Amino acid sequence: MKLLSAKPIFLFIVLCNGLLVSAQDRWAIQEDGSIRWEVKDRLPHTDHIEMSGEKVSVWVRYGLDSVGRSDIFRTVVFPTFRLLPDATRSHISYSFSDSDLPRLYVNNRLINLQLVKNGPGRTGELSYNIKSFSHKGIMKISAQAGTPALVNVERTIFPSTDKPLVLETFVIKNITDQPVNVYMEYLRKEVRTDANRSKGQQHSMIVGSVNDGTQTVAPGGSASFSIFYLASDTPQSLSAINPQQEETARAARVASLDDKLQLETPDKILNTAFAFAKLRATESIFKTKGGYMHGPGGLAYYAAIWANDQAEYINPFFAYLGDERGNLSAMNAYRHFAAYMNPAYKPIPSSIVAEGDANWHGAKDRGDQAMIAYGASRYAMTFGNIDSAKVLWPLIEWCLEYSRRKINEQGVVNSDSDELENRFSAGKANLSTNTLYYDALRSAAMLGRLLGKPTEAYLKQAAILRGNIEKYFGGTIEGFATYRYHENLEVLRAWICLPLTVGIMDRKEGTINALFSPRLWTADGLATEAGKGTFWDRSTLYALRGVLQAGETEKAMDFIRYYSRRRLLGEHVPYPVEAYPEGNQRHLSAESGLYCRIYIEGLFGIRPTGFNTFECTPRLPKDWNNMALRKINAFGNVFDVDVARAGTGKLLITAKGKKYTIREGATQVIKL
Repeated sequence: MKLLSAKPIFLFIVLCNGLLVSAQDRWAIQEDGSIRWEVKDRLPHTDHIEMSGEKVSVWVRYGLDSVGRSDIFRTVVFPTFRLLPDATRSHISYSFSDSDLPRLYVNNRLINLQLVKNGPGRTGELSYNIKSFSHKGIMKISAQAGTPALVNVERTIFPSTDKPLVLETFVIKNITDQPVNVYMEYLRKEVRTDANRSKGQQHSMIVGSVNDGTQTVAPGGSASFSIFYLASDTPQSLSAINPQQEETARAARVASLDDKLQLETPDKILNTAFAFAKLRATESIFKTKGGYMHGPGGLAYYAAIWANDQAEYINPFFAYLGDERGNLSAMNAYRHFAAYMNPAYKPIPSSIVAEGDANWHGAKDRGDQAMIAYGASRYAMTFGNIDSAKVLWPLIEWCLEYSRRKINEQGVVNSDSDELENRFSAGKANLSTNTLYYDALRSAAMLGRLLGKPTEAYLKQAAILRGNIEKYFGGTIEGFATYRYHENLEVLRAWICLPLTVGIMDRKEGTINALFSPRLWTADGLATEAGKGTFWDRSTLYALRGVLQAGETEKAMDFIRYYSRRRLLGEHVPYPVEAYPEGNQRHLSAESGLYCRIYIEGLFGIRPTGFNTFECTPRLPKDWNNMALRKINAFGNVFDVDVARAGTGKLLITAKGKKYTIREGATQVIKL
């Protein structure tokens, strides 16, 4: 399918069984890789985005009402400033609207952020007319003040890379032929937490101004003013704040991630969506007293780790990226989980929270041990470091033994719930836990051989489990030859896609038809359960990867293109989301890691088999002649994988200078 350009247009995609979905691009890709919404019509519109650094996260709701009045609202989260008792959400956070900011004046006339062109306002006030919004790690808002315009107003909002600090900067440019005086009020406000509830000591949150006062600006010149939002336990001795230095550091962090693990295809939207997902997946790593901890975010989940989000979803992605903080956070997550191993084989908690000081196990055993073993074994081989693998091996071994002890009379693994934590039924044994356990057994067998461990038993267990998965879960559900998600459930579930992602293709045709049927596929991807309005992007992202792995490349690509365009250029941008209606489509960061894995493990078919070896089963779409993954940092090497056509039915793979010619659909073992 030929994609149209990234201009605001209507995109129509015909899905299977006559389901037609239409969408209109609101955003457009720019030359620098950012995306921009040029405000023209189609109002009102409101959206939200999250941005994170090592010590802070900022969630911004932004948009315009029906007459163009701006609505900017920000919530600043400080993950390592906490209250008692220890809990998942015991971090401190504060919210601010535009009315909380110091006021800006031009030639003694107030820039009224709520006054639009030709709108009602007090005499002498200047209107504020937003022209565009843009994103690429730094949120930028372009506006003009005055009717006719006197100044351009460029506003940026971004987190510090390494401090508990968020900055909002206004750059006022004189666009008249006469000097203008620009003034910003002084602001400093401090809020202190309850000393009796503060963990460690009393915390202060301070909002204040930088470069406040009057500046005379010549024609064509600019004046810069900033507002800071910070947390501190020593408010009496704050260091000077340098907004430009902080913005330069944030831009450098974004550029460093942009430079790593690059996707190159003929499709600009896919390349750009991949680059954005890398950023969201990796920026949300917090430097805590318990080490680097990747956190999902979403105003709820910080300085904490989960067996699904971190151990299963994001850590295997970090093994390919080559970002130091990503790999430190991955190893640290597994170490935190390993601390809960015990000889009685009581389950490891689902989540380690409050910088490692507490845990959450509210949904009991969600299959967490299968999640951890799956992620840790894949991570260990992909990372390609034998010392790291030796550290992880006891955890993998323990988790596999835990799962073995949960096998029921039908030969599948029981668990109390699954990663949806009883939001939907999971029965006594569910497909998710068993599929992950199956793949973990196979990976552990490969990893164990590298470490000199006896692992034949794992291969035998995997073979038996695969047969039992078919017997226990296989069936005709709503007319499709696929899987029931758990015993006695005769309604389709999104997670029927999981067997495809681990190489179980026995029911691929019926499963793919079910996934893309009107019973499951919606405008926002897969419904969690057929007939329900709830969706979680994580299952859609697994499914798109699995359909590629199953060899249904063209069918998968239609849906990947549709999904990517909607998430990058549609109404809620620019990242994959968690869920709806729960969380209002928060940009939880691990989902972005799953998006990148669509291409790594699905499109390029990379599957780790050793510290310096992997299988490669590329799925080159029929309308592409080539594709590449650049600057892969995995298997102990930095290398590219190029895939190109090599005649009818053949592909040429180039990896680290070695060339391999294979049949389309075939698998090549690559040793670096």
